[in-house]
Amino acid sequence: MVSSHPSAQWVPYRHVAGVVDLAGPRRDGSFVVAADGRLALLAPNGVVQPFARGANGYSTAVGPEPYIALAGVGQSPGPACTSEPDTIFAIEPSGQPGVMAVDAGGQARRFVNLPSGARPNGIAPDVVGRFGHRLLVSSAGNGRTTLFAVGCDGTVATITDRAPVFEGGIVVAPTSFGRFGGDLIAPDEGSGRVIAISPNGRATTLVRSQLPRGGDIGVESAGFLPASFSRSGTALVADRFTQGNPHPGTDNVLQLSGAQLFDAGVRPGDLLVASEGGAKTIAVRCATSCAVRHIADGPTITHGEGHIAFDLAPMR
Repeated sequence: MVSSHPSAQWVPYRHVAGVVDLAGPRRDGSFVVAADGRLALLAPNGVVQPFARGANGYSTAVGPEPYIALAGVGQSPGPACTSEPDTIFAIEPSGQPGVMAVDAGGQARRFVNLPSGARPNGIAPDVVGRFGHRLLVSSAGNGRTTLFAVGCDGTVATITDRAPVFEGGIVVAPTSFGRFGGDLIAPDEGSGRVIAISPNGRATTLVRSQLPRGGDIGVESAGFLPASFSRSGTALVADRFTQGNPHPGTDNVLQLSGAQLFDAGVRPGDLLVASEGGAKTIAVRCATSCAVRHIADGPTITHGEGHIAFDLAPMR
């Protein structure tokens, strides 16, 4: 049973107007922040600076949710190519659907076009390899989700076009995550379920979050504590201002300390899933079976978006 009195609390860390997602850390320790249709870098000392601006920089329409993902270190989807370190991939949900690639220096290019009519709403690198180290992109439509796998050469394959509805901070599970190791893990705010999708496209309910569910309320953000995460680390998530919403948000990056997570019984390899309304957060641990616990909340006003990111050190 999920506890109704979690011991840990998300708190505001840095104000970033229009923040919708985070990815990282990069090799220099900074996180890439998607906000207001542009990108910024959040340094380990807390300084926020514009990124990928100017000629050949990155921009997209304000309003959609252009979630981002950092290329996995050493990813090699095939003998023909590899992903450059610190490359950011951003879904393009408006206009021609696709994915943009932004290199470490801030130069942007269209990486791939998705089929006409696609509505991309989630992105995650396969850092484990069960999907061939490809980039995974979800797309909503007709009460179903299509999952695409994109190679570093831009080749697009369809894993399934019949997955349940989901969107937001999708993530690939580490091999330590029981029988779901290497699967894509996806939260569904409408049903409150957390779903696992295998490389053959089979969808399984991992757990039921036991949190409030519904549009702009239910589970939205996900992330796995890295193997080397410790009490000195930090979890980060976006709290996007959304006018007129029951949970309007504050345009802040929220943080949750590693000490609080460890005190709540969370350990490296566990899955964190946070709700869009209030950042109510569960921890999921899977071995032969999966157990779920409610371990943290954010301010009631919180409007959580995108992925949960992790720093191995405290943010200053």
